[in-house]
Parts: sequence; C-alpha cells; structure tokens
Amino acid sequence: MKNVIVYVEHRHGATRKVTFELATQAHAIAEQLGGKAHAVVLGAGAARLAEALTAYPLDVVHVAEDADVDTYLLDPAVDYLEAAARAAGPSLILIPNTLSGRDVAGRLVARLGAGVAADVVDVKIEGGRVACVSPKMGGAEITTCVLKPADFGIATVRPNAFAAQPGGAGAAIETLAKPAGKSYAAVVDSDVEEGSGELALEEAPVVIAGGRGLGGAEPFDTLLKPLAEALGGAVGASRAAADAGWVPYSLQIGQTGKTVSPNLYIAIGISGAIQHKVGMRSSSTIVAVNKDGQAPIAEFSDLVVVGDAFKIVPELTKLIQAAKA
Repeated sequence: MKNVIVYVEHRHGATRKVTFELATQAHAIAEQLGGKAHAVVLGAGAARLAEALTAYPLDVVHVAEDADVDTYLLDPAVDYLEAAARAAGPSLILIPNTLSGRDVAGRLVARLGAGVAADVVDVKIEGGRVACVSPKMGGAEITTCVLKPADFGIATVRPNAFAAQPGGAGAAIETLAKPAGKSYAAVVDSDVEEGSGELALEEAPVVIAGGRGLGGAEPFDTLLKPLAEALGGAVGASRAAADAGWVPYSLQIGQTGKTVSPNLYIAIGISGAIQHKVGMRSSSTIVAVNKDGQAPIAEFSDLVVVGDAFKIVPELTKLIQAAKA
C-alpha cells in the first residue's frame, strides 16, 4: 500500500466533520507511505463539497455527480470507489465507521480482496506496514491490527478519532468516468433522517457531560441542559451515568461509547477514569467541575473548578445567558 483514499460520506453536499478529519489524516499517512492522498466524492452536491476539500491537505479529489449514487442503494458508490482505487494503485482506503460506511466497506473488501480493520481510532506505519488501533469486546481490549501486505487495505474510522486541520495547497479536482456496463435494481424509495441526538453530540462544538457525582437523572435536564443550550452545545454522560439508567446510552462518551472532539468540553461530576478520557481527550479545552480537586480528571483538564456543581453551574449559566443578552 502506498496511496491513501478517503471515501467521503455526505448528504447532498452536507457532511460530518469526520470527512475533514480523514482528509487531514490521509495526508499524514500518505507521507509516511511515500504516496498521495486522494478523496472520492459522489452524488448530488459532490462538486461543492470537493471545493471545500481543497482547503485540506489532499493531492487529488475525485468527483462524480451521478444521480445513480442517490437513486440506487450503495452499489453505484462502491463501483466508483473501486474504479478510483484501481486507478490509483495500491492504497489504504479510509471509510467513516458509520452504518452506511460499514456497508460500503464490506462490499469493497469483497471487490478488492482487501484486508479490513473496523472501528479504528488510530493508524500507525510500522516498517512500511499499516497498523490500525481499535477497541474490541466493548472496549475491554485495545488491539493493534496490522493489515496484510496486499495491494489494498480498508479501515473504517471512528468519527472524532483525529483532528481536522485545514492547510491544503489546493488539491486537483478530477471527474470520475462512469463505470461501464453497470445496472442496478435496489432503489432508495425514501431517506430517513438520523436521530438528531446522536448527530448533535458528535458534532457539537461544546459538550457538557455529567457523571456519577450528579446523583441522579434530574440534574441532566435541570442543570446540564440549560448550560448546554446557553453555550450552543449538547449534553453527554459518563458510563456510570448511563449504566445507572439516568441517561440513554446514546449519550455515553468514552471507550465503550462515543468519541467527541469539541472546542470546549465541560465535565461535571465525572472522576475521569481512563475509559472516559479515551472518548474526549482530543477536545480543544477541557474544564472539570468536581468536589474533589485530586480526581483523575484534574490531571488532563485545562481548568479545574473545585466546588459544588449544584451551586456553580446555575451561576455559570446565568452569566452566559446575561452575556448573550
């Protein structure tokens, strides 16, 4: 494997930030492999998104605004991605670890005879070989999987595993030719929107997370939610809070939950075990509010506020609301 190809999953040109995270990481990996970083954007809105991707360190962005990609289920996208991969030559293909992304990856594995690593949170180059780090068994184990030395390898990458950093020199935009002799049967009749809660937590620029120290479910609505709304953010939780049934598991952040990377992460009543740290350590600024100034979370926080969250958070919310007004 020499080149790196990013599959850009989007909806009519609107995409999650995982697209830009993978575009950044593709360049870093390609440099170590001695190849180039590519991206493949397909379907309605692809041209507009391709222009946005030129701000990131990619060498080539391949584009096809083919209506078949949106009309039919998965196979047109897989056909284009396979064609782009074979044209580029031996490559590592990075695909978002989403429901759709995993389906695309599975089909592509069969087409290319590629090795695959799933739910990847880090990629390392060791002796010219690609090693993918990912949690297994519900996060109980962290494994490193070295892809076999073949022409193609595929990694489905967890959103927020990497930081997105613009800085491209202006990637070349190339139009992909439509694969010849293809016909499709599975038509997409309707598209169901993903639950807004999941998207909001992973995409939010500010995350307010609560843990065991809140003592129950009510503070998530009465204490954390007003602060999150004032800051334009979303509410998350530690595993302890989810296990207690105070919040749904869709809000859990950590090794066995979601990975977030907001500009501001405020942890309220969270001790900061390593399992939680894994899910939020790439946040730009981390603030902890905790009665215990020696809690583990203090070791990796930018600011620690020692005191009673039930007194501190309402006052903070009032100050922010007043400043906005």
